[in-house]
Amino acid sequence: MHVTYDFTGSTVVVTGAGRGIGLAAARFFHGAGAVVWLVGRDGARLKEAADDLEGARFAEVDVTRTAEVESVVADVVADTGRIDVLINNAGILRDRMLWNLSDEDWDSVLAVHLGGPFRFVRACTPHFRRQGRGRVINVTSYAGIHGNAGQTAYSAAKSGIIGFTKTAAKELVRFGVTVNAISPVAETRMISSLPDERRESLKSIIPAGYFAPAGEISWALAYLASDQAGYVTGTVLPVDGGMSI
Repeated sequence: MHVTYDFTGSTVVVTGAGRGIGLAAARFFHGAGAVVWLVGRDGARLKEAADDLEGARFAEVDVTRTAEVESVVADVVADTGRIDVLINNAGILRDRMLWNLSDEDWDSVLAVHLGGPFRFVRACTPHFRRQGRGRVINVTSYAGIHGNAGQTAYSAAKSGIIGFTKTAAKELVRFGVTVNAISPVAETRMISSLPDERRESLKSIIPAGYFAPAGEISWALAYLASDQAGYVTGTVLPVDGGMSI
């Protein structure tokens, strides 16, 4: 049995789409027929990625700025007339022990990881309501569920995404909108930047025994974005090789 997804006619917005899970997701949905908008802060990287995906669009956006978020959502709707899937993946790292964490680092991490999804979902909601349908998928983390030393701000933000996801799910389901989250473990820039000893230590607690390629996470995103997941909302789906067991 071979599972396929067809998103022809759908418009998919992916934040943090310049690399890693976001870029893999953009490639996946483009390959499944969707019009994909790649959103992020590195315009050159986004343009390069979009150029490789015929028909894809890109926008350089700071997700912490309301005006920029609302502007790109308006551009998306003007372009295709709709927004079907929103994947909130944008993130930054400011890893430090609690006692070394500055106000600026704390504020910036929460503003991107938590403020970005809030701004995008708020801006998309009128269009979801008009359509009578929408899919929102937020990217949280193992650290948001279990915590992680040296990642106070990151863990707090990712934990906040879970609360945001569950509440938004309750508020938006009446409009045909599902809101879910995934908690992935993948071979991303964050993982590759770890010292070898730390990487091996982390890998040792994953029952599957490996870090998934970023593209493997896209299958979970596709399911939650599909018609088949219309009765699934408010969930946090671990895509982590059993790490969260």
